[in-house]
Amino acid sequence: MFTLKKSVASAIKYISLIVGSLVAIVPILVVFFASFKTKEEYATTSPITPPADFTNISNYVTAFIDGNMLIGFMNTFIILIISIVGATLTGSMIAFILSRFKFRGKKLLMGAFLLATLIPSVTTQVATFQIINALDLMNTRWAAIVLYLGTDIIAVYIFLQFLDTISQALDESAMLDGASYFTIYWRIILPLLMPAIVTVIIVKGVNIYNDFYTPFLYMPKTDLQVISTALFKFKGPYGSQWEVISAGIMIAIIPTLIIFMSLQKYIYNGLTNGSVK
Repeated sequence: MFTLKKSVASAIKYISLIVGSLVAIVPILVVFFASFKTKEEYATTSPITPPADFTNISNYVTAFIDGNMLIGFMNTFIILIISIVGATLTGSMIAFILSRFKFRGKKLLMGAFLLATLIPSVTTQVATFQIINALDLMNTRWAAIVLYLGTDIIAVYIFLQFLDTISQALDESAMLDGASYFTIYWRIILPLLMPAIVTVIIVKGVNIYNDFYTPFLYMPKTDLQVISTALFKFKGPYGSQWEVISAGIMIAIIPTLIIFMSLQKYIYNGLTNGSVK
């Protein structure tokens, strides 16, 4: 009886893993196949049917050149670097203050961060648009950068969990040697937060990289397009070039895949260590 239950549990485990893998892989495989198909082939074949010619890269050429993806990558890179560096520094500073200092209103501040995440962003879009317009940031990269610069409660919590594992004796020893609070943060705390920083960079970076709404609304000019809006020109009211869009999607996936494969060790360490107090 015990052997039967163990076999059933094992079968359920592997079936769920297979189903989960298919759910993750099949959509990417469909897009990959579509990126090599001609317009006629895409319209007449099943989504899971492999293309007749895997050497047909005309869709990739069209997406990259006509979609001005090089400009999109450049704008995305500029916005990503400034936004992530700023958000990481502010998030780690906030976590450092909340972890190392005791002051009145500390719990209220944490509650304010949490409350801000519970408010649907769509309800604040009118006010956000008016603020960006009043600051004269429309049709500039700074519109997106200012909106992305703000830290979030998830990043603060990840930093807080890591800070709880760093002994305060290091702070006290540094203070005895004459170090200021900023020196302690910059020279001691920040280097020890590297796994958490990498995790926050990846999580926030992917969100910024995939965001379509913010650059589409605040940066409509062609020379300010980012990678998420570069392919929108291939979709219109009279038809969409889905095979070209699929090729552009595959091109857009490459940087994310390379960064993830390069930093996956830090990502896994950051998520596991940050989840254990």
